[in-house]
Amino acid sequence: MTRATYWQTIDHFRALARDEPDREAVIYPDGTTADGLPDYRHITYRDLDRWSDAIAEHLVDAGVGSGTRTIVLVLPSPQLYAILFALLKIGAVPVVIDPGMGVRRMVHCLRAVEAEAFIGIPQAHALRVLFARSFRRVRTTLTVGRRWFWGGPTLDSWRRTPAAAVPERVPADPDELLIIGFTTGSTGPAKAVELSHGNLAAMVEQVHAARGNTPPDTSLVTLPLVGVLDLLLGSRCVLPPLIPSKVGSTDPAHVVDAIQRFGIRTLFASPAVLIPLLERLRAHPVQMESLASVFSGGAPVPHWCVAGLREVLRPDVEIYAGYGSTEALPMSTIESRELLDGLVERAENGEGTCIGRPTDRVRVRLLAITDDPVATWADAEELGPREVGEIVVAGPNVSTRYYWPPQANTAGKITDGEQIWHRTGDLGRLDEQGRIWFCGRKSQRITTAHGPMFTVQVEQVFNAVSGVARTALVGVGASGAQRPVLCVELEPGADATATLTRLRTRAAEFDTLTPIAEFLVHPRFPVDIRHNAKIGREQLALWATKRLDSRR
Repeated sequence: MTRATYWQTIDHFRALARDEPDREAVIYPDGTTADGLPDYRHITYRDLDRWSDAIAEHLVDAGVGSGTRTIVLVLPSPQLYAILFALLKIGAVPVVIDPGMGVRRMVHCLRAVEAEAFIGIPQAHALRVLFARSFRRVRTTLTVGRRWFWGGPTLDSWRRTPAAAVPERVPADPDELLIIGFTTGSTGPAKAVELSHGNLAAMVEQVHAARGNTPPDTSLVTLPLVGVLDLLLGSRCVLPPLIPSKVGSTDPAHVVDAIQRFGIRTLFASPAVLIPLLERLRAHPVQMESLASVFSGGAPVPHWCVAGLREVLRPDVEIYAGYGSTEALPMSTIESRELLDGLVERAENGEGTCIGRPTDRVRVRLLAITDDPVATWADAEELGPREVGEIVVAGPNVSTRYYWPPQANTAGKITDGEQIWHRTGDLGRLDEQGRIWFCGRKSQRITTAHGPMFTVQVEQVFNAVSGVARTALVGVGASGAQRPVLCVELEPGADATATLTRLRTRAAEFDTLTPIAEFLVHPRFPVDIRHNAKIGREQLALWATKRLDSRR
């Protein structure tokens, strides 16, 4: 076998396997105890390292090598991490995607990658067979679980220790492609993001810096990528029982049990997990002495959830709200004490939502709002700190290109000499302290005859009204002369008439909100299935249009 390039950061992982062979790497649910709680097992760093070496050996024998695009559809588990590390060790390119986007959209996206290898659970292989034309270039398959009606080996049929000495490998160039990850598609078409060796190495360093450069100890993670980063930092990673496509269905009692049972120091979870956890802790208060930090990501976390966690957790626990995307993770963070020290009130007065300062080595600029491509920074119109523009970022963790579709690079990237800036599609501004204030998605802005209106900036004003669960600003009519409509989801038991009266009174307090003349109560907002947080404003706009047409 010729020498293959591999992810240079994996050296730390291998050193842990050598120097601390019995250190627990992944603690995972396996069965149920007599009292109905999950039963857990673990795999050590040494065994995970050797297992991934054995898988790498088998994959190479099956024709998978450096640069081989390999779809990975495996549930969070030791098997997933062993497979990912095996692929990284031989320089193959894992292709990962959020199954929560739906079957047909997922298949459409994966078809564009033209993968040559496919590793997945039985349900994933069933889709591969059902949509055979979309996977016609696949030559190597591996089933994680029982094989049904297709050929190829199963993971259980492969040995778990390598048969020969590990071949010599050389570190890859930082710009070399490492992994392809798809955006969720919850706020626009899903895109295939190229992440390089340098991008992932920077993420490891930034996650470590965000924790104050302290050892991660034991962490509970609900996002596989965070598990990879934590394993490379030497963490004991605890995986609670969850369904990746429906993270919001995770039982908060299981999260509390895992934190107490394993002495979790760091919790990483989306609001879909944190909100039920808060409700659980309010109903059943418990002491979680080990917990030192909480990181939220995947979707915006409501400030009331942050405030609630501050009340139920120890006073010294640090709670961070994060901002990032598949293309740039993380971009910024803010700790709860700063957020709750007057910034929520500013949000409720129409300034947007403060999402903190840029993370280590991430640079932020504001681009004048336009839907047109901007090829070079010389062609860009940069805005001042207090103006609302499109947030563009650059840094070692920021992806510089998309694999698919090709036009995404034209629309989403700006060349600035040797630097590539990423257009986030989010609108915001910078304050006097360099903090980012998020105002809404560019694609969801309302263009009225009186000027533009930005969703999050407006909604935060109305979300503070009694009786309101959440609001969504949408536009009805032709672009440039849209009618702004505020859709309202009420709190349980709230009186609709009284709440609408309070909303109109609130609107009258702000000159910028006077164009809003329509307030419509919606029974339940459409949201993304995975996190139950990102509002489907495009669907609400169609609903509002029909409602207003029926009135006329």
